[in-house]
Amino acid sequence: MYKKLIIGLFLFIFTGLSAKACDICGCGVGSYYIGILPEFNKRFIGLRYQHKSLLTHLGPFGERTPITADETYQSAEVWGGWNIGTKFRILAFVPYNFNERISQTGSGTKNGLGDMAVMAYYNLFQHNGMLGERLLIQSLWIGAGVKAPTGKYEPSERLAIQESPNNFQLGTASTDFTFNGAYDIRYNDMGINVNVNYKINTENKYSYRYGNKFTSNILAYYKLRVANKITIAPNAGILYETAKNDVEDKKYQVAVSGGYSLSAVAGVEVAMKGLSFGANYQNVRSQDLAGGRAYAGNRLMVHMSLPF
Repeated sequence: MYKKLIIGLFLFIFTGLSAKACDICGCGVGSYYIGILPEFNKRFIGLRYQHKSLLTHLGPFGERTPITADETYQSAEVWGGWNIGTKFRILAFVPYNFNERISQTGSGTKNGLGDMAVMAYYNLFQHNGMLGERLLIQSLWIGAGVKAPTGKYEPSERLAIQESPNNFQLGTASTDFTFNGAYDIRYNDMGINVNVNYKINTENKYSYRYGNKFTSNILAYYKLRVANKITIAPNAGILYETAKNDVEDKKYQVAVSGGYSLSAVAGVEVAMKGLSFGANYQNVRSQDLAGGRAYAGNRLMVHMSLPF
């Protein structure tokens, strides 16, 4: 049974890779990268910081032009998790965004609350046992979530940048929905963690709908224990993001939207009594964004959390 579940999950992940392109993966109006959750039994609350960069308004062959813009997206995000019994889990995210654009034609910043989100998970199965003389632990969580339009959206931004993605926003002004899956398997101290997320966007009141987005990551990790008090887990893997093109007025596809990005991820997670923290670096290895009119840079994420 477990083998069938594992195979099914991986087929789901790689079937999703064939989806069409995105509302610029990982920047601006948000990314749904979760990665390895901090260790906690009942609840945790923490802070995540993410830094991303993007070149927009590139020429038809991806070259810089006099109107090319260097955009930086930073977010400080309060997030938390709550296990309800052994079968249910809730994750919540409250981001505060810091957007900056620099170009010859004009520079600017946008700082403010982003779109808050809540995700609920159900533990489909949990298996703790022995394989030979080694411990084998597996878990599969599935769930759904909702993103609220709490971040400011400026329709004038879209009208002013027809040849650039509509990404320089604090929020989308739409209520959106996610379907999520998280699988973890650990053989003694070596493990694999998989997260998938599919986000269904709705049309906002300005007749603009961001493309539906698929995100998946696979990370391999190894837990090192120091003096039975500290656990250090270096990890590495891949992150893939893709989505369909944005749509205006219910029928017009936005050419400068969509794409995909594939990143190599390396990081470390540290857990001790009463505190967890970690970081990862996402190196973009392949991408095709906004019909070649945008180029995403590498990304950094650091976090700290307190279980209670």
